[in-house]
Amino acid sequence: MYTASETRYDKMIYRRCGKSGLKLPAVSLGMWHNFGSVNDMENMKKILFTAFDNGITHFDLANNYGPVYGSAEENMGRILKSDLMPYRKEMVISSKAGYDMWKGPYGDGGSKKYLISSLDESLKKLGLDYVDIFYHHRPDPDTPIEETMQALDQIVKSGKALYVGISNYKREQAKEAYRILKEQKTPFIIHQPRYSMLDRWIETDGLKDFLYDNGIGCIVFSPLAQGILTGKYLNGIPSDSRIGSGKSPYLRKESITEEKLQKVQALNDIAAQRGQSLTQMALAWVLRDDKVTSVLIGASKPEQILENIKALDNTSFSKEECDRIDKITEFV
Repeated sequence: MYTASETRYDKMIYRRCGKSGLKLPAVSLGMWHNFGSVNDMENMKKILFTAFDNGITHFDLANNYGPVYGSAEENMGRILKSDLMPYRKEMVISSKAGYDMWKGPYGDGGSKKYLISSLDESLKKLGLDYVDIFYHHRPDPDTPIEETMQALDQIVKSGKALYVGISNYKREQAKEAYRILKEQKTPFIIHQPRYSMLDRWIETDGLKDFLYDNGIGCIVFSPLAQGILTGKYLNGIPSDSRIGSGKSPYLRKESITEEKLQKVQALNDIAAQRGQSLTQMALAWVLRDDKVTSVLIGASKPEQILENIKALDNTSFSKEECDRIDKITEFV
């Protein structure tokens, strides 16, 4: 039986999520990959235990995380039951629905039917009475946004989630969601967008400032640009990487262009001057101001957790460093 480290809260930084009372660790663990039915259970446990032992209290799931769809929640449920349930009160567990999950007209999108049915299924897999945060995973152009937001409100009022959030919404979409949820007095506290040094759409779109100005937390996924900002591709594409193995439907070999690698090398040089790995600098850069509440990391082995949280040793950037990064990434 797992026993958590007594020093688990000594070094982690916790940030308030918007204007809510909830605090999240600056680094959270995303379970998009490496926790599915194809993965090793003992390794999953080691990753989760290492994360929790080092103050990572937030574990981010979705209904279709795997592979296969749903298996990440099933595995998390097994580990909760066997080892982590005594610490449930110290954990923030989130889930989402919005992308395709099951066959037929009710297994995708933003309808009240889909969202509530999906959360019911997620709670069964997790073995929980509620999740701490439930997100609508993506905007659905075919469902009135009022219906989707009403579903989120009903989910909180039913006790199945403490807070709600949205993911992948652009600024104007988020603005409308915020208006409706505020009228309903629904605890809308967080948005989960994609963001990295190489992907800065939340700045150009104005989403980042909108969230901050309206007291909504921001938790970032893909801060390493699907592994490009780990530096692993600087000397070619490793055969065991997600690109090299052909296992990633989101990143192809042809996306690793010479121009992109030159940018990554230049960023790597700045990281070395800061005494950080490129990975650590990329995570620190996302957390450089208080407009981002937390950054989601993935891990295939526990050592990666330990390496990534070292980013918190230095999240300050000089104006010169920021200017150099902007120039390299052509954000000028």
